[in-house]
Amino acid sequence: MMSALPRFVVLYAAMYAAYGVASPFLPAFVNSRGIAPEELGLVLGTGTAVRLVSAPLAGRIGDLFEALRTVLVLCIALATFTTLGFLPARGFWWFLAISALQAAALAPMTVLADALALGAAKREGFEYGWVRGTGSAAYIIGTLAAGQAVAAAGLGVIVGLQAALLGFAAFAAALVPDLPHPRATRAEHEGVMTLVRLPVFRYLVLIAALVLGSHAMHDAFAMIRWRAAGVGPTTASVLWSEAVLAEVVVFFLIGPALVRRLTPPGALALAALAGVMRWTVMATSTQVLALALVQPLHGITFALLHLACMRLIASAVPAALAGTAQAIYGTVGIGGATALATFASGSLYGRLGAAGFWVMAALCTLALPLTWRLARSSERH
Repeated sequence: MMSALPRFVVLYAAMYAAYGVASPFLPAFVNSRGIAPEELGLVLGTGTAVRLVSAPLAGRIGDLFEALRTVLVLCIALATFTTLGFLPARGFWWFLAISALQAAALAPMTVLADALALGAAKREGFEYGWVRGTGSAAYIIGTLAAGQAVAAAGLGVIVGLQAALLGFAAFAAALVPDLPHPRATRAEHEGVMTLVRLPVFRYLVLIAALVLGSHAMHDAFAMIRWRAAGVGPTTASVLWSEAVLAEVVVFFLIGPALVRRLTPPGALALAALAGVMRWTVMATSTQVLALALVQPLHGITFALLHLACMRLIASAVPAALAGTAQAIYGTVGIGGATALATFASGSLYGRLGAAGFWVMAALCTLALPLTWRLARSSERH
């Protein structure tokens, strides 16, 4: 029987390539259809908010029916068809509806795939990192290929590329092994208050919310900003891929050692400082050289921050509440903050243009004193 590893490699390559060909260019595509920056912020922010509900719901359904693979295949198939809805879309309400439907279908994809891959890795003894690393590499290749395709055929080509890759991912998902697991036990609802009473946990969630939330304007408007400044699609895709490559390098090579050397609070402080530098350059320059120098800071502002937060959760949170802690961190520190910041970024960019990135730099600045308080709390813990 064929090992699960190559099947997961194919699945992750298809999934993340599908993200790569569309994610950097989708805001510009929607904008090119006449959607103003304020409306674009609402479209993208609604999609982010929908993800906060759909991913946990799909995971819960998969657990209750012990059918994670089936739910995964259905979600990817639904995402394939909803993606095609972008082609005829015209007007704010149509884009809002299609974006929400696509987000609802896409959000559970990586969550369910990770659960299946981790289970298979444990059973068969391969490294989950091999699978996830394949996904990151596929994202970069997809972004680079999409840049070439957009330069040749226009922004609309990304819709067909993503739909085709998602269709292939649905087929690949049907071939991976399912995860045999017991039904979930009833959660201890008082556990949330236990976490809220932990100063270390409170501070790390707030820091993550500020620094990760500050990425929202970049994710929504960087391509639009560069395009307006005359940066070509191929160069823009290289800049975007550069950030993802830095993320991979930090996750797999230098990140763990850096967290140990700086301590987790120190690593979070470095991430906040890197955010201030990154968004300051985005607010003041569209020179390709300047952008190329700061795009790798994504490895610090995202990957290093995430590694530091994981280290703090592992050391400060009781083992019985580890799952609850991860859910709160992911929902408030990443998902909720990103949704709010995405909604706000549309209005900010519409009124201030690139100067809106100063607000993102201010969010990272606000995180800095919290890292000092976190360090003090960590010492007492």
